[in-house]
Amino acid sequence: MIEIKFDKDNNKAIALDDNNEIGICEFIEKEEQWNIVHTEVTNFYQGQGIARKLVECVLENAKKYNKNVVADCSYAKRVIEKMNNN
Repeated sequence: MIEIKFDKDNNKAIALDDNNEIGICEFIEKEEQWNIVHTEVTNFYQGQGIARKLVECVLENAKKYNKNVVADCSYAKRVIEKMNNN
């Protein structure tokens, strides 16, 4: 089973399959803003919505910590735009 964990100390969300890291969403924290700079999922696990869940995890935690989110990562930027249009 795939598990998504948020690691605030290292500015990332990670996807794990039996404790093996299979995906990551990294951000840079600057004052009141988090900038998602990289999202990646191992080839074998692509197409299962894991990258989206990683971005959503960062977004949920940004709300919790009262941070604004921007994205230099093109994938995360598309996810955020889709969420804002719904």
